[in-house]
Amino acid sequence: MEDPEAKGKKKRGRPGKQAPTSNKKPRKSPTDKAVGVARGRGKANGVAQHNGDGGDPVTLFEVVKLGKSAMQSVVDEWIESYKQDRDLALLDLINFFIQCSGCKGTVRIEMFRNMQNAEIIRKMTEEFDEDSGDYPLTMPGPMWKKFRYNFCEFISVLIRQCQYSIIYDEYMMDTVISLLTGLSDSQVRAFRHTSTLAAMKLMTALVNVALNLSIHQDNTQRQYEAERNKIAGKRANEKLELLLQKRKELQENQDEIENMMNSIFKGIFVHRYRDAIAEIRAICIEEIGVWMKMYSDAFLNDSYLKYVGWTLHDRQGEVRLKCLKALQNLYTNRELFPKLELFTNRFKDRIVSMTLDKEYDVAVEAIRLVTLILQGSEDALSNEDCENVYHLVYSAHRPVAVAAGEFLYGFQVQVFIQCLQNLPMYCLHEHAAYLVDSLWESSQELLKDWECMTELLLEEPVQGEEVLSDRQESALIELTVCTIRQAAEAHPPVGRGTGKRVLTAKERKTQIDDKNKLTEHFIMALPMLLSKYQADSEKVANLLQIPQYFDLDVYSAGRMEKHLDALLKQIRLVVEKHIETDVLEACSKTYSILCSEEYTIMNRVDIARSQLIDEMTDRFAHSVEELLQEAEEADDDDIYNVLSTLKRLTAFHNAHDLTRWDLFGNCYRLLKAGIEQGSMPEQIAVQALQCSHYSILWQLVKITEGAPSKDDLVALRRVVKSFLAVCQQCLSNVNTPVKEQAFMLLCDLLMIFSHQLISGGREGLQPLVFNPDSTLQNELLNFVLDHVFIDQDDESQKGDEEDEANKIEALHKRRNLLAAFCKLIIYDIVDMPAAADIFKHYMKYYNDYGDIIKETLSKTRQTDKILCAKTLILSLQQLFNELLQDQGPNLDRTSSHVSGIKELARRFALTFGLDQIKTREAVATLHKDGIEFAFKYQNPRGPEFPPINLAFLEVLSEFSSKLIRQDKKTVHSYLEKFMSESMSERREDVWLPLISYRNSLLTGGDEDHMSVTSGSSKIKVLWTVWLGYLPLVEGSWMMRNDTLQTPGALQTPQLTSTVLRENRPAEHMPDPDSEPGSENDFVHNPQMQMSWLGQDTIVEILEIMKVTVVCRRIFRRGLMEDDAEPIFEDVMMSSRGQLEDMNEEFEDTMVIDLPPSRNRRERAELRPDFFDSAAMIEDESVSKTLLLIAIKLLIKKLI
Repeated sequence: MEDPEAKGKKKRGRPGKQAPTSNKKPRKSPTDKAVGVARGRGKANGVAQHNGDGGDPVTLFEVVKLGKSAMQSVVDEWIESYKQDRDLALLDLINFFIQCSGCKGTVRIEMFRNMQNAEIIRKMTEEFDEDSGDYPLTMPGPMWKKFRYNFCEFISVLIRQCQYSIIYDEYMMDTVISLLTGLSDSQVRAFRHTSTLAAMKLMTALVNVALNLSIHQDNTQRQYEAERNKIAGKRANEKLELLLQKRKELQENQDEIENMMNSIFKGIFVHRYRDAIAEIRAICIEEIGVWMKMYSDAFLNDSYLKYVGWTLHDRQGEVRLKCLKALQNLYTNRELFPKLELFTNRFKDRIVSMTLDKEYDVAVEAIRLVTLILQGSEDALSNEDCENVYHLVYSAHRPVAVAAGEFLYGFQVQVFIQCLQNLPMYCLHEHAAYLVDSLWESSQELLKDWECMTELLLEEPVQGEEVLSDRQESALIELTVCTIRQAAEAHPPVGRGTGKRVLTAKERKTQIDDKNKLTEHFIMALPMLLSKYQADSEKVANLLQIPQYFDLDVYSAGRMEKHLDALLKQIRLVVEKHIETDVLEACSKTYSILCSEEYTIMNRVDIARSQLIDEMTDRFAHSVEELLQEAEEADDDDIYNVLSTLKRLTAFHNAHDLTRWDLFGNCYRLLKAGIEQGSMPEQIAVQALQCSHYSILWQLVKITEGAPSKDDLVALRRVVKSFLAVCQQCLSNVNTPVKEQAFMLLCDLLMIFSHQLISGGREGLQPLVFNPDSTLQNELLNFVLDHVFIDQDDESQKGDEEDEANKIEALHKRRNLLAAFCKLIIYDIVDMPAAADIFKHYMKYYNDYGDIIKETLSKTRQTDKILCAKTLILSLQQLFNELLQDQGPNLDRTSSHVSGIKELARRFALTFGLDQIKTREAVATLHKDGIEFAFKYQNPRGPEFPPINLAFLEVLSEFSSKLIRQDKKTVHSYLEKFMSESMSERREDVWLPLISYRNSLLTGGDEDHMSVTSGSSKIKVLWTVWLGYLPLVEGSWMMRNDTLQTPGALQTPQLTSTVLRENRPAEHMPDPDSEPGSENDFVHNPQMQMSWLGQDTIVEILEIMKVTVVCRRIFRRGLMEDDAEPIFEDVMMSSRGQLEDMNEEFEDTMVIDLPPSRNRRERAELRPDFFDSAAMIEDESVSKTLLLIAIKLLIKKLI
């Protein structure tokens, strides 16, 4: 097939063709196609009809839709009808395409005879049923999914059955291609979508025909060459003539097919591959991929590949996905790589970047494509490209990670250890677990080769041989533990996947087999590994995780008790050698697992554990006595002996009940001594606090599980009370770790021993309930304020710069402290007003603690709405008081500090939600407290000066939108009780907060009812004229505006007017001290304003107002109609040059996807009533913006 760009463009709607040869009849033109149509087949007007009694379907659409008949028989019947009367058969085929588009119209025989395709399509467009936006290709359900399959199969079978005769009659294919070309250019989405799918499937079928013709041509040519090369006596001239004639006929057929394909490609594909609809673009890209794979000699070249390359930049993931899958089919065939070399070099960077696509499905396919490229040519990708891909094994999305694992495994197996070399510094993120999960499916057998891993770890260094470095050994041990976990649990690590899924029977069997295999191996290998690496805390901590995945029955079933004794011996040695917390916790957990009562080895392990605890307890008691006796004279050895033993006991007390050893007594003695003497090392104090805490919890567990006596309750209460007192005293310790530990334990114990302890029928535990007094609550709150709400630079690090990891860890610790205290507030253990000091930091520390504070606010509101509202206003009052202390009584209301308080109030207001009825009482109480605070202190300079806290009303006005109209009047009445007569008449700037707050409480809360004397007189007059005459232009809309509210929306800054909307005689009465014609008369006398402006100015003002009103209506209508979608969509949506220019450079052409269009009826239903007040809130900010623009024009005109 020749290059589609080498031929001249054919007229759309007419497939291109070479000049007819002498032995072929000339092709009929569209005007000639009706000639000779004189007979029908019992069809009304040449259109197939249903049987009267609901018999079998007789149209192609119905047959294909039902799918009851095989496509082979359906096509054979159509071919027979075509042989009898080709016009009627083509008419049935045309109506098939029309009906498949969802159009109820029908093409009649008269239309087929006398009208061009464009006229027929226009007629069908007019008759298109717009009651539904769906059409067969987009309808959901299995029936329509099957219809799409049948539709594509019908076209494929039709061309296959007609490939030897009918498609060369210069009539059928011309008619079909012309019709599909016209439909594909329609603005009706259904026509365009259906015809494009049909044309692409038709093209695919023609490509198959062209491929068969090419094969036959090659075979004929070989036969001809073989016959011609024979000697003259054996050569058959007749056979040569037949072969020559056959070759000529095949070449003519090939040219005919090429003309058809060129017509489809140029008339449909080059326009539709950048259609506005993503589904249409996806169809084109999917089919061109089929053509290039099926007939690579003709299509696999840069002239066609560039369309796929350009579409890699498509905005819709569906289209990008089709591009990648089409390319995968090509790169799978190694023989095609030479033809793809230029394309690979040009678009390699784009494909690699798509591995980070926001659509996970696209990213997965991009990684698989990169894998195929690398397998075909190792030089195709640079090392940097490969690194960008195999780092995705750590992705949280499992399919992406698995695909990256396949790439990594196929790229370089040795890179495993290299990837793990950096794991120790990132062990908190468990990178190895994610890496193993990514590689599990592609290299499971390799990862489960535990014998090989153990051999590498136990191998002794031999001179001349390369051995693993210390870092590689750590990485391999971590890798081994992760593979054991993956095999034993058979589910991804935390954070990857949606949770534990139910395993199939096969997966369950594999899991059991793997668990038995690893148990049998590591029962013998683990003691040896611990013996070799017992000095390395990091390696030992990882190795001690292995027993938790054992099938412990193997010990007794396999008579392997000696290996258990060896393991217990090694664990004991590890406990005696290390004091690192992670190692000791791993040993404690291992003992806990081995001591499970369900296993027969429990007694043997329990004896070993008890012996170990006895020794450590005796050592601890002895070292404590020595330390307390020596007191300040204790040396480092004494301190180390106490600290090391206490760390071991604390780690074991976490997982084991050690109450019978009474560790609390010695720990309490240490703490009391430290408080009294003030010289206890901080690590000993921290460990003693933690160990005492565990002791109390284990005592509580024993009491709750049994039937405790009164003496037991009294004894535990005494212990808890004394420990709480010690913790409270530790809050004033000079060492920060001690204070933080004491704070966390206080919060935990107050939560545990709160009033919730007696819930669930446990009233007998009432003596154990503790309620913190006000002193303790204040100390806890002060600790939070001093240690949580601090800047990062304020932390006591002695000036040393912290790296990013330490900063994150410190932030994490502070968040834990805040969360612990907030839980006490939420569960009503600490009084809710204490939360005011927390809420006031919401904006300043939003990035660090915003989620915690917001959740606390939400939970406290559920507990008590009114008390929560009082707490919110209290937090704002505290911030306001702090501001007064800093700036004095003369606040700068434009400062950032005041704006910050107002913004915090606005955020608080948003948390009340949209249901004003539910929050009615709470909001009213908030306003009441706010008003009382604003008028609490009178100005010492006299009553003519505003109260000191009056500016707080400006903050309080942020909550006015949350009041219902009735409550606004009530709050306004309450406000007037605090106002004197002189206050209501004051208009100076210092009284603006009162004016603004009163305006927000008047009807609607968003109109201006008070005047301000500051500013230009001309501007005042302008406001008066504008607000006074606008209702004359717009009717009653402005008067209804007070009822329009958008709950929760940002409040637009209010405009101040010199005219009151309501009749208030006290405020409109002229000042007796003012002269006639003074500013007071001027402000309150519209006639004087009008005369001052002059007739010409008034006319200009009214004209501008009219224009503005029209703009507002047009703008609002435009915004409303933007949401309604057009019936017909733009077909071409390319902002670049014409992509049909085949000589241009490769470029990225983007298209924009539009949603399915709605019909006229839906649009009419969606268009709002512009006289309905509810429609006016669509975009009030735009309306106000236009008003401000008009006002600015007036100001410019007047000034």
